[in-house]
Amino acid sequence: MVRRRYREAMRTVRGVARHYDWGDDRFIPELLGLTADGRPWAEWWVGTHPEAPATLDDGSSLESVTGRLPWLLKVLSAARPLSMQTHPDAEGARRGFEAGVFGDPNPKPELLLALTPFVALCGVRPIDATTRLLRSLGRDALAERISTEGGVGAVIVDLYRGRLDPVPIIEACRGVDLPEARWVVDLDARYPGEPSVAVALLLNLVELSPGEALRLDAGNLHAYLAGSGVELMGASDNVVRGGLTSKPVDVDLLLATIDPTPLEHPVLPVADRYELPAAGVALARVDANFEATEPTVVFDLAGRFLLAEASDTSMVSGHGGLAVVSL
Repeated sequence: MVRRRYREAMRTVRGVARHYDWGDDRFIPELLGLTADGRPWAEWWVGTHPEAPATLDDGSSLESVTGRLPWLLKVLSAARPLSMQTHPDAEGARRGFEAGVFGDPNPKPELLLALTPFVALCGVRPIDATTRLLRSLGRDALAERISTEGGVGAVIVDLYRGRLDPVPIIEACRGVDLPEARWVVDLDARYPGEPSVAVALLLNLVELSPGEALRLDAGNLHAYLAGSGVELMGASDNVVRGGLTSKPVDVDLLLATIDPTPLEHPVLPVADRYELPAAGVALARVDANFEATEPTVVFDLAGRFLLAEASDTSMVSGHGGLAVVSL
């Protein structure tokens, strides 16, 4: 824990709600002490991104104190699965922005820290684990192909290009008492026969306990399935979707953006600090006395967002907090 005593009370930061259809209708308003209104509260944005800039308790902008921040802090709460997606690296974001494909020129590395039990698909599963899973489902030919003919990346391409039928892969999961198979069946009920449903079987299925985290760098193919957490990311809203959504998808761009390198250890254990090197920041656990070397935002785990400056006295509750700090 970094520590320092301050002289004045920190100010409240007011974020912006995002009411996407996959959001939970109660978690975020109850966490923040707001009134649930029946709408899905999917995300609560706190940052200076121009799409949803945060303000201070006097009505002034957060940016007027911090300047344009290179990061964005969110609370996310998913009542049902999000899209199968990935994000571009810095060069891809710049090129996409110049071509009018992306809304801003910045990459979007992400860190998600679970506040509740959280389920996600995160990165390509190691090959040996995937071949064992496929063989347990009777898909021996596909397991052999993944292990000998270009790996899982080639299979993902063929599924999205229509050269490999996803339906037999999906059907092999029915009646199988494995979490990976049950999720494929659930996703197929929502998006019947989509290639992304079969692709889900090739990714790490991650079940986080509160305090565990995921780090998603550029090219990580992923889909959040259920649960609530705090997200820290680059100040970008650039998303490339491949399916499991009613929003537009771009298979060509998705396949050009995916990194099919197997991800061996997707889960970050409970820690005092969760780093996001690609954005140059980290989430640090703090208590009532901590050091801010520059204006930043603290998420009080009692449900407040606070602006920390070098002259402030901490108002973090006994629940502790999470501060965005530079690396």
